[in-house]
Amino acid sequence: MAAIRLGDVAPNFTAESTEGTINFHDWLGDSWGILFSHPADYTPVCTTELGTVAKYKAEFDKRNVKVVALSVDGIDSHHGWINDINETQGTTVNFPIIADEDRKVSELYDMIHPNADSKLTVRSVFVIGADKKVKLTITYPASTGRNFDELLRVIDSLQLTAYHKVATPANWENGDDCVVVPAVATEDIPGIFPKGFKEVKPYLRMTPQPNLD
Repeated sequence: MAAIRLGDVAPNFTAESTEGTINFHDWLGDSWGILFSHPADYTPVCTTELGTVAKYKAEFDKRNVKVVALSVDGIDSHHGWINDINETQGTTVNFPIIADEDRKVSELYDMIHPNADSKLTVRSVFVIGADKKVKLTITYPASTGRNFDELLRVIDSLQLTAYHKVATPANWENGDDCVVVPAVATEDIPGIFPKGFKEVKPYLRMTPQPNLD
């Protein structure tokens, strides 16, 4: 099976979800997207994850990001599990969960890693841009819950660097200084980044985040 790599067009699919039939590319429209998988319904770590995503929906909306989850269980199971998530996590699930009983989407996105489990999906994450191309992939084992603050941080970086000639350094947070990309000559920096810059080394030039007032 071919791996999905950064820059690839995210494979399209049609699948049933808790919010009806989804054609993935049509559902994304002009939005960014997160597709993330869960080993199974009624599992403890997944319950906390989906509750967290529901609480973060306003943050994803601010970034024009749609979120969709997936596991290999069926629609009825998903709906029952949503009741548990809402009850135990003090929230309301407000995004679709794909029912992938035939594992069509799981196999399309290489979400089943046989040496980890031959039937259940690992915790895959795909961040997809408005151009339908894969911008980020992260794979966690079933035992480790995801950090959704980190996903928001990464999306902030991806969206910033998609439209400005900067990269983000280690541990960057929204509002921190950025790295001027090597393709920009030092003499051209003032015309591109009027907030100024600091040359640490000829190859390491820092500038204030360009998309903030």
